[in-house]
Amino acid sequence: MGSFGALIMGFFGALFASMTLHWQFGKHGLMLATPFLIFGLIGLFAAYAIRQPGEGIVPSERASRAIKWSSIGEGIGLFLAANILINLHHTELLLPVMALIVGLHFLPIAYAAPFSAFYVLGGALIVFGLIGLVTPAPAGGMLSGFAAACGLWIASALAIRRDIHFKRKNPPVTYPSA
Repeated sequence: MGSFGALIMGFFGALFASMTLHWQFGKHGLMLATPFLIFGLIGLFAAYAIRQPGEGIVPSERASRAIKWSSIGEGIGLFLAANILINLHHTELLLPVMALIVGLHFLPIAYAAPFSAFYVLGGALIVFGLIGLVTPAPAGGMLSGFAAACGLWIASALAIRRDIHFKRKNPPVTYPSA
């Protein structure tokens, strides 16, 4: 996963942090925008990496299918989990369950890519989601939400670094003029 994937992970990291600030700490207004400053920083570094010459990281057809289907499954899972938990009046479980679902979504991608860092990220999100489920509220939501945000932001930084390194090793092909 390259810089474009880093943008996606960085955005969802900011979303996790913002939801944690709102749901667990009762914050409102501009305070909820502060995690998006980190996303903006990630965006600047990703833009730098994307503009570098050379062939970036391009997922294989198999990896592209895994990304597509696991992301569809993640979206459906998040929608269903949110609706079920809200209707059962267990909103304190939203962040841990969301971290669990997002973590599970990385496993098929890690297998298809193959990119072992996604096993680590997926495993960490699953572990913090499970810990959040058994930890009493509001600590469980805080732990799951902030751990997911930090994990996604760290993965974003590593993806950008990997993309820049890959482009430096694979410079653009120049063709001689006729």
